[in-house]
Amino acid sequence: MTWCWILLTAITLASWWLAPAHFTDTVHASIPITALVLILAWIKSRLIIRNFMEVRTAPRWLRLSTDAWLGVLFAAVFVIYLF
Repeated sequence: MTWCWILLTAITLASWWLAPAHFTDTVHASIPITALVLILAWIKSRLIIRNFMEVRTAPRWLRLSTDAWLGVLFAAVFVIYLF
């Protein structure tokens, strides 16, 4: 559980560091950075669901359905961002 928390903290810091304001004075939307941050958020969500909501010991259908739900959710968010 401690390693999961450390990984979640590291991903949070990495997402914060990817902010465009850290590299330039002006902030512009960046599709690659947005995609990377969404991927990191997907990983964090999966870690939280699996480890802190005890889905890792749940039946296989529940693990697969939560993964599918996360995939659809984050794909929808990215498509909405693009348009």
